[in-house]
Amino acid sequence: MSSATGAAEIPVALDGPERRAYWAVADCLTIVRTELITILRYPAAIAWQLGTPVMFVLLFVYVFGSAMEVGGGADYQDYALPGMFAMTMANGFMGTAVAVAVVKEKGVMDRYRSMPMAPSAVVSGRGVADVISAAVDLAVLAAIALAVGWRPDGSLPETLSAFALLILLRSSLIWVGVYLGLLVPNQQAAGNLFAVAFPLGMISSVFTPPAMMPDWLGAIALWNPVSSTANAIRDLFGNPVPGGGGWVEQHATLMAVVWPVALMAVFLPLAVRRFQRLSS
Repeated sequence: MSSATGAAEIPVALDGPERRAYWAVADCLTIVRTELITILRYPAAIAWQLGTPVMFVLLFVYVFGSAMEVGGGADYQDYALPGMFAMTMANGFMGTAVAVAVVKEKGVMDRYRSMPMAPSAVVSGRGVADVISAAVDLAVLAAIALAVGWRPDGSLPETLSAFALLILLRSSLIWVGVYLGLLVPNQQAAGNLFAVAFPLGMISSVFTPPAMMPDWLGAIALWNPVSSTANAIRDLFGNPVPGGGGWVEQHATLMAVVWPVALMAVFLPLAVRRFQRLSS
């Protein structure tokens, strides 16, 4: 017996739960391959996706950087660039939502649902493809940061841990994007999610320490998941960390793990359930 997605024949020895697990992985990989091929066929989308972080680096480092202060005599470039890493990973969920909405609007989701494939494959495949895409985005952004003079001063294990936290943040928000893409009625509505993504990145410690904001706004920024990841990777990179006595700032690395795990625990099941409930 073979899967409707065109995977190879299943090993004869597998049966029951092992058989279902095999097809879940095989179907997931089929969707991953399909998503990556689709991305490669739209170079304009790739250019936009990679160009946006470049624009932010040039804008905030070279245009606004000389006028920005973070306290303690710290260099603004060393403060802002790790924050931009975190913001880029966070804002990627909007692209996920739009891509899912497009596929749903074109009827591809209904076609998937009509096939004898693992119910989780479409959602998990989209998630894995997005993680691969995010890793490429992060590599490009890190290369640009190095080119403009940013350097991680932490050890190699600390630097790798920082990049792992960035991928973890993106991995969790992918499921938010998948769920919202399945929830909204069409591509246009998904595009309007920018109104959600923009404050998620801006009302945080990405560009300005929360201690320098009004108290009520600083409190929101402190508890923003993006702030926790940004502060954690600054510490791991050996870059300036915003000062403050808040518990969440003092335990940024812990919260950089807790927030993504909590988001994934909530939105991954919601995304799978929403896909299963789509009308055929």
